[in-house]
Amino acid sequence: MGRAVTVATCALNQWALDFEGNLERIVRSIDIARSKGARYRLGPELEICGYGCSDHYYESDTLLHSFQVLEKLLQSPATQDIICDVGMPVLHRNVRYNCRVIFLNKKILLIRPKISLANAGNYRELRWFTPWSKARHVEEYFLPRIIQEVTGQETVPFGDAVLVTKDTCLGAEICEELWAPNSPHIEMGLDGVEIFTNSSGSHHVLRKAHARVDLVNSATAKNGGIYILANQKGCDGDRLYYDGCAMISVNGETVAQGSQFSLDDVEVLVATLDLEDVRSYRAEISSRNLAASKVNPYPRVKVDFALSCPDDMAVPTCMPIQWRHHSPEEEISLGPACWLWDYLRRSKQAGFLLPLSGGIDSSATACIVYSMCHQVCLAVKNGNTDVLADARRIVNDETYIPEDPREFCKRVFTTCYMASENSSQDTCNRAKLLAEQIGSYHINLNIDVAVKAVVGIFSVVTGRTPRFSVHGGSSRESLALQNVQARIRMVLAYLFAQLTLWARGMPGGLLVLGSANVDESLRGYLTKYDCSSADINPIGGISKTDLKNFIQYCIENFQLTALRSIMSAPPTAELEPLVDGQVAQTDEADMGMTYAELSVYGKLRKIAKAGPYSMFCKLINMWKEICTPREVASKVKHFFRMYSVNRHKMTTLTPSYHAENYSPDDNRFDLRPFLYNTSWSWQFRCIDKQVNAL
Repeated sequence: MGRAVTVATCALNQWALDFEGNLERIVRSIDIARSKGARYRLGPELEICGYGCSDHYYESDTLLHSFQVLEKLLQSPATQDIICDVGMPVLHRNVRYNCRVIFLNKKILLIRPKISLANAGNYRELRWFTPWSKARHVEEYFLPRIIQEVTGQETVPFGDAVLVTKDTCLGAEICEELWAPNSPHIEMGLDGVEIFTNSSGSHHVLRKAHARVDLVNSATAKNGGIYILANQKGCDGDRLYYDGCAMISVNGETVAQGSQFSLDDVEVLVATLDLEDVRSYRAEISSRNLAASKVNPYPRVKVDFALSCPDDMAVPTCMPIQWRHHSPEEEISLGPACWLWDYLRRSKQAGFLLPLSGGIDSSATACIVYSMCHQVCLAVKNGNTDVLADARRIVNDETYIPEDPREFCKRVFTTCYMASENSSQDTCNRAKLLAEQIGSYHINLNIDVAVKAVVGIFSVVTGRTPRFSVHGGSSRESLALQNVQARIRMVLAYLFAQLTLWARGMPGGLLVLGSANVDESLRGYLTKYDCSSADINPIGGISKTDLKNFIQYCIENFQLTALRSIMSAPPTAELEPLVDGQVAQTDEADMGMTYAELSVYGKLRKIAKAGPYSMFCKLINMWKEICTPREVASKVKHFFRMYSVNRHKMTTLTPSYHAENYSPDDNRFDLRPFLYNTSWSWQFRCIDKQVNAL
């Protein structure tokens, strides 16, 4: 009959500019797809060079090496008798495009450039690429000589076209085009395209996966059809973690779901689907058929190949399934853990060092490393030889098999409690107990000698000795003394990261982990170049509220009972003198706002695009049951003063896992000045005028 088609989609852990590794993973995915009977294989966006090449896209080397990889793919026996759809940059008439290159049996069928480019948030595609603006238009593309010698083709179609096989019609979308209000699949579906493909480079954000799944399912719910989504996975060289979730949907229902978080570099999803399900679904939608009769047709590239077999009556097809979403706490446990593993193995370091204070933030960071150790042991247990090889190289033992997360944690994770005369015994005990429960190699040290030495230098030079406020000093003196402690901890963290393994007679060095959360960064409640300054930070894009929920998740799922006392203790920096042996300083008192309020400010500032006046207008309604307009005005003014005074700290913020859409990361996500007029005189006057009128 020729109605059951078998297709494959992938989630690949590609790495920017790792052409050799990327080629190996692409070939492996095609091998798996063919072995499972697939006749079409879809891969992630820009999979040949890796999505995150950034300004390397400007380099002719990136284009050259991409074509060299394409040459290898065309020649590979793995790519025979299967339509392969791969992503790479292509220069056409001196304009650079983000493209899909679709080929079969050493012949390129179509080069399809991206039409809608992602250019918001973390995405800067318009910096490197130009969108294809000629709808339903195809031009001749002259192939490089190395490709001509393999394919025997001088030119191939380049543009907005669809493929017609012996049994169906396929049309391609690329990532952002699914999210656009005028997605190509709408018009393609009306023009008879039955299979839509989408190659994505879509990164993880907490609570985002459901939106992507809903978009894919809704793409075919109104118009019918088969939708196949491929996605990048893993850390390909920066702050983002691409979270897989390859999927296949038919007529608005999911029939195949890939994993969102895993340590598998190659994941292939294969499904057999009945084309008659699409045709019968469309047959009774009269509004769709009326629109289809008027549609402007797409150019069609004919392909002498079928995705189905002639005798397929007995071939079973996939049935709808219920998509399982992770809770936000599971996402925090898994996403940053996978990101840390990629960073560790690809940086070729021997582990991590974390200044563990006994507070929620550093404890949450420790739990994420412990979760990483769980994921490594689970992957090895499930037969992942890549993870096993990486683990053996990291611990420098070719016979090692990671089986116990606590034992593996001991090998790759060092925690360090850095006490001062202002530290309480409670936080010291909490840090020690948590380290014992997760299995980390734990160090206790005291920084007082170093602090007194640094302050002593100042006293010798100036003849003045600064004092804390409780001892009669000014606020300037007190803040400076707090900052000295914080910065010395950063210096010691890097010293111990470089030499701890040397002192233990072991090779390699450690990556320093930071543990400032997204709310503290937004408010600027951190010392510039203190322990928030590290190599990477797995919680820098996560709110305090979500971290508390994650801690509770770890208590229940990892049986880390030490976290109970950490949860119940008020967050504190422990930089001011103790009062009667007890901590008197708390974070929220220091900040002049609660963490819950900070999350609200952050979302309004970044996501709702609210300046001081707009934020005030929104909050007088949101908080009308708990605050007067004058109190709201005071809170908004205080936030914007503190935010603008401390904005300069964002320029040196440690590279952090991007998990929240109100991240203040100055690198490329939240582009704003770092020198403000912190009086906000005009804006605050507008607020005052409104308060007086209410």
